[in-house]
Amino acid sequence: MEKDHPYFRRKTPEEILNELTESKKGKLKLYVGAAPGVGKSYKMLQDAVDLKHEGIDVVIGFIETHGRLETEAQIKELEQVPLKVITYKGKKFQELNVEEVIKRNPDIVIVDELAHTNISGSENEKRYMDISSILDAGINVLSAVNIQHIESVNDIVRQITGVKVRERIPDTFVQKAHEIQLIDIPPETLRKRLRDGKIYAPEKIEQSLSHFFTAANLSALRELALREIANDVDERIEQISGDMINGPFGVKEKILVCVQYGPTAEKLIRRGWRMAHRLKAELFILNVTSDNGEESAINEKKNKEWRMLAQQFNATMIVEEREGRKPAKVIVDVAKKFKVTQILLGQSARTRWEEIRKGSIVNMIMRETSNIDIHIVADGR
Repeated sequence: MEKDHPYFRRKTPEEILNELTESKKGKLKLYVGAAPGVGKSYKMLQDAVDLKHEGIDVVIGFIETHGRLETEAQIKELEQVPLKVITYKGKKFQELNVEEVIKRNPDIVIVDELAHTNISGSENEKRYMDISSILDAGINVLSAVNIQHIESVNDIVRQITGVKVRERIPDTFVQKAHEIQLIDIPPETLRKRLRDGKIYAPEKIEQSLSHFFTAANLSALRELALREIANDVDERIEQISGDMINGPFGVKEKILVCVQYGPTAEKLIRRGWRMAHRLKAELFILNVTSDNGEESAINEKKNKEWRMLAQQFNATMIVEEREGRKPAKVIVDVAKKFKVTQILLGQSARTRWEEIRKGSIVNMIMRETSNIDIHIVADGR
């Protein structure tokens, strides 16, 4: 019988309980694109109309058409839940009305602009948090986002486009999606749509063509989106296969990211998470503080940002005082304590002059450890 097969095992009570809890939640479908204007909202609405024709109760919780006629045409057949009006600094803003959506209790709700930051006074800071509440209520959600808004690729997008994307969503939220669909069109087709006025207002067209919407940028973003979705498919296949076998493959990897107060710390953390995610590894973030324990206001702000990233990436944040030890010794002690298998350091962990006077941190770590891989991440931003 199947249960007697050596590669199958009986699920624990905790696993069964988790599955029952998850089964009561709504399912999330994400439409992902390489850039604005590829047709995410249009396809999402098109699918919603088809579902309505099949007798499924579908409503709109929030949709942003950006004045695109094709998108607006899709809305007419669908019921819209009234938006929540919030007054802030004397002005009125419209936001997704989570309470009304849950009260309406449809089978599926459309919630566009996943990376949106809610206006001050909203119950949640971010729209993805609103969607989490709706999913917890057992309502399925269709939503859309561009690849540049995903936290872990933020540094890559900035390197490609020169633009720092401020509205970002945690990768852990994206992983909750039951299905991810890539909406893909060639860069030249997208540029033609822009020139034809189908994406932005006329006054924004020329600037967009010569800045964010260059052929090179769009090609690189498209490749990034294709790669991320391919990785997602691979992970889902692995997950399905993994459900049938007893335990994980190979040795459990543990990755330690060492950050200091500089401009590349967040980049290191994101790089570390991407490695940890690919390797199914635990992630640790280490900051070595000075002996006097005094922190400037800027450093305290940095620490808060690192802790927020650590929380997003399910990482363990470690703040370790030097206590008379050299930084390399602190790193070695922490690596041994947590049985780390890989260490990430920034290229600027020590200047060339400091290496001449005090020795290389990398060499010192290598002398004191064995079977630990050390990765040096370039500072280029």
